[in-house]
Amino acid sequence: MAEPKKQVTPEFRAEAVRLAETSGRSRREIGADLGVGLSTLRNWIDGRRDREMDAPPADRQEDMAAALKRLRRENEVLCQEREILKRATAFFVNEGRR
Repeated sequence: MAEPKKQVTPEFRAEAVRLAETSGRSRREIGADLGVGLSTLRNWIDGRRDREMDAPPADRQEDMAAALKRLRRENEVLCQEREILKRATAFFVNEGRR
C-alpha cells in the first residue's frame, strides 16, 4: 500500500529549491536526502521559476527594465540595418539590369 502524502511547509520547499540551485549537487541526490521525489523537487523548482517570472523581486525589476531598454534600442538598430540592406539590394538589382 502506498505511503500517505507528507505535508511539507513552504519553508521546507523554499530550502529544497535553494539547495537544488546552489549546492552543486544533483537534484536526484538532494531529493533523496530530503525524502522527496525527483519529480516533486522539479515541480517545486519550476513553480518558483514561474512565480518569479510573473512577479520578479524589486531588485530584479530594475535589471529587467534596463535590459528591456537595451533590447529595444538594439532592436531599433537592427531594424535600421535591415532597411539599409533592403535598399542596397534593390539598388544593386536595378544596377545589374542596366
